[in-house]
Amino acid sequence: MNNKETVLVTGGTGFVGVHCILQLLQQGYNIKTTIRNLNRKEDVIKMLKNGGIHSFEKLNFVQADLTKEDNWDEAVQNCTYVLHVASPIFLSLPKDDNEMIRPAVDGTLRVLKAAKKAGVKRVVMTSNFGAIGYSHKDPNIEITEKEWTDPNEKGLSSYNKSKVLAEKAAWAYINKEGGTMEFATINPTAIFGPALGKDLSSGFELIKNLLDGTMKAIPNLYMNVIDVRDVADLHIKAMTNPMANGQRFLALAGGKISLPEIAIFLKKNMPEITTKTSSQILPDWLVRLGGLFNPKLKNLASMLKTNRNTSNEKAKIVLGWTPIATNHEAIIESIKSMRKFGNI
Repeated sequence: MNNKETVLVTGGTGFVGVHCILQLLQQGYNIKTTIRNLNRKEDVIKMLKNGGIHSFEKLNFVQADLTKEDNWDEAVQNCTYVLHVASPIFLSLPKDDNEMIRPAVDGTLRVLKAAKKAGVKRVVMTSNFGAIGYSHKDPNIEITEKEWTDPNEKGLSSYNKSKVLAEKAAWAYINKEGGTMEFATINPTAIFGPALGKDLSSGFELIKNLLDGTMKAIPNLYMNVIDVRDVADLHIKAMTNPMANGQRFLALAGGKISLPEIAIFLKKNMPEITTKTSSQILPDWLVRLGGLFNPKLKNLASMLKTNRNTSNEKAKIVLGWTPIATNHEAIIESIKSMRKFGNI
């Protein structure tokens, strides 16, 4: 395939960003990607090589940071599409939520304004399930893309608050000032699947803690799962399909799975790496009690009551998208990657 169009992917060093670049290159697109420091350029190329890419003449790098104005006009110049995947990174949770919210909101608006000015046809933004489903507690009601998380929801993490407010700001901008520029969002659940390098995403850390015994007892926490390859595929389908304009799409493999279920599955199917994996379940009341003193447990406690009854039907019907990996397969691919790159 030899697509002539140019696509900007923000956040090329990230787990989702680099998989989007990989699939776009495989489909013949010209790619620009933003990275905060051009010293990371070789890291991205190495990851793409791990993914099977050997030719890089269609890939260009632009140094740009969501917190700064510099170079965004250059980044979007001559681009037909933008996949806005980048999100501000914090090594530790900020004491003030606004330290995470403001860069997310301002950075998103910075990208959208530059894209509109450059005449970009469509922007696809990576949001998350946290922007949709964290205020809906009744497990008997299915959560759809029509729902929104209340950013003032008690116990909502800084990260999820930043994602919902950034997405709300994006839709407000598109509706008031976007003109003819098209827009869609992808709202993934917990992202697993094959990593292309040794840097771990937050979901990988969860599995690593499960495997190495750091998690002495396992909270009865349910989640929805999606493979990163399916997330990237959904971004590209939302980029090109006329029906995607103005829409949000939940990205999940289907169904829900709990951490204890994952532990049991791995003990049965990968016994050689689960010798330290706990068989003890941490009672919900103890998670809530611990959350009064421990920030990580506080975040887990808020997630215990989250309704995980949700569906990927919209993406399947509107975009003809079919996930390639089940919940279990996505998690196994993550573990294979961690073994390959020496993380476990």
